[in-house]
Amino acid sequence: PISGAAIGGVVGAVTSGLAVAQVDKVDGDSKNDDSVIVLGEDERNRIGTSEKSLYERLGGVFSIAAVIDHFSDAVVLNPIVGKNSQNPALRSWHTQNLCRLPGLKFMRTLWVCEITGGSFKFLPTKPGKTHLGLEEAHRDFNISSKEFDEVAAELGRSLDFAKVPAHEKEEVLAAFAAHKNEVTAGSMKSR
Repeated sequence: PISGAAIGGVVGAVTSGLAVAQVDKVDGDSKNDDSVIVLGEDERNRIGTSEKSLYERLGGVFSIAAVIDHFSDAVVLNPIVGKNSQNPALRSWHTQNLCRLPGLKFMRTLWVCEITGGSFKFLPTKPGKTHLGLEEAHRDFNISSKEFDEVAAELGRSLDFAKVPAHEKEEVLAAFAAHKNEVTAGSMKSR
């Protein structure tokens, strides 16, 4: 709760669960200059300053982890990008490195949590040009545009399996598609 201050108006909001509001502080009988304070989630919700983040609308980390679990298992079985893929690098990973799948699920969950506005931070094992860049982590897989599109379709099927509403599904797929050039960067050099 905010004591000793009257909210003058909302200036802006950030997806990390904080909102910035302009206030007029009151000290006894004298009025100080306008100040800016940061409001926590309870205050933001109380005064209705912002709509929920995609992370919140997806149901948070547990819901995202359930989608990623389903998605990751489905990718392994997918005939285009999984253990029977024509791409030797993808086929090898999905047949010889499955002991790493639990860690990959964890990393994918963190990535989706952060990209959708959650408070979890993704720390890449192979950093790209940006904090959430995926080019270095995927370069050696030589992933083609067609293969990327199949992974995106598998993600869509997993979102459907989890009964994610259409609007949120579109937002997740758009966030994923925004990284297509990074994921396919290795393919562009080798094919």
